[in-house]
Amino acid sequence: MTTIIGHDSQAGILQAAARSGRMHHGWILAGPRGIGKATFARNMAMHLLAEAAGQPLPGDGLAVPSDNPTRKLIEADAHPDYVELYCLEKESGTARNITVDQVRGLQRLIQSAPTFSSRRIVVIDSADDLERGAANALLKNLEEPPPGMLFLLVSHAPGRLLPTIRSRCRTLRFDPLSDDAVRAVLRMQEPAIPTDEIEPLVQAGEGAPGRALRYAGLNIAEIERTLASICADGDPGNRQCLALAKALSTKSARPRYEAFLERVPAFIAEAARHRSGPALGAAIEHWEAARKLASGAIILSLEPGSVAFELAGHVAALSPRHP
Repeated sequence: MTTIIGHDSQAGILQAAARSGRMHHGWILAGPRGIGKATFARNMAMHLLAEAAGQPLPGDGLAVPSDNPTRKLIEADAHPDYVELYCLEKESGTARNITVDQVRGLQRLIQSAPTFSSRRIVVIDSADDLERGAANALLKNLEEPPPGMLFLLVSHAPGRLLPTIRSRCRTLRFDPLSDDAVRAVLRMQEPAIPTDEIEPLVQAGEGAPGRALRYAGLNIAEIERTLASICADGDPGNRQCLALAKALSTKSARPRYEAFLERVPAFIAEAARHRSGPALGAAIEHWEAARKLASGAIILSLEPGSVAFELAGHVAALSPRHP
């Protein structure tokens, strides 16, 4: 069966709306990246389509048995009443946006009668990735949807969506998961993760299982220990900062380097929470500088070793022993 961990109240809201017979046609699933909104949307769509088709389902959750006909069709990308839009893969990598042609392709679903029930569902992962023309094309569909049509729009930053799209949808907010829920997701998705790596991944995930899973296999625990050591003693002589720069500058270390770019600002932010007065002000300044450097490192193609050394220096500056 498919299993969703967490977000029980959100599931209850959508299921109650569906069973009421007065479900709104457009929903924005809003919340931080990596907390499972897209997985929730897919499973909710699968559950609602199976339920509408009169197929037996266990319990009140979103579980759908592996032999369920709706699940089999959706997993085979062959369900006539379901479409999912996302950034497509290209030879050069993943496209940056969902195109207007992809949204126009929804007309086949919208203009035809539903096949297995009265319901049709579109999942967009994520609506933040819609190019301008695609967003305008989607708006037309949201303005005059056919009966039984449901749009589930995943969004990490709903404030950036067109106001007219937001006004035609209801917003369902999702929060980061508890540490226990993140642990459960990690053990379910990656059962081979060593036990001593679970806790560092949980902490690094910050309530987002998707982020924690991206860090799996990157020995994030070592990065966290090194940052804690640098923060504690200020790294006199820059020995640890130089070692980090060297270790993260190779091509094979690119995934760990990208994880490091995410972790350093988060590490500084966590350290700032335990400070006050001038120490807090200094920590905030280093967080701002680290966040700006980390966010632009990939886009600007900055040299990884230099970036890693400078970021580690911001962590070192938090130490009371730092000169």
